[in-house]
Amino acid sequence: MALLITQRCINCDMCEPECPNQAISLGDAIYKIDSDRCTECVGHYDVPTCLSVCPIDNTIIPDPQHPESREALWEKFVELHH
Repeated sequence: MALLITQRCINCDMCEPECPNQAISLGDAIYKIDSDRCTECVGHYDVPTCLSVCPIDNTIIPDPQHPESREALWEKFVELHH
């Protein structure tokens, strides 16, 4: 499923440049993730890079409004990059 940045975000700017799908951008108050572009880094890395670089625990979580299987994430990756 796509990921979601919660209100715990401190706008540290760590996640946005690390996203290989350009799914992260600055929203009105905090960073946000475009669920149409988020593949949880499937096709690029073993784990989502935004989670790896975020300094605040539990700031980036699975988005319950956008459940997707690993296969669906792979298909999204293929559409975005091929």
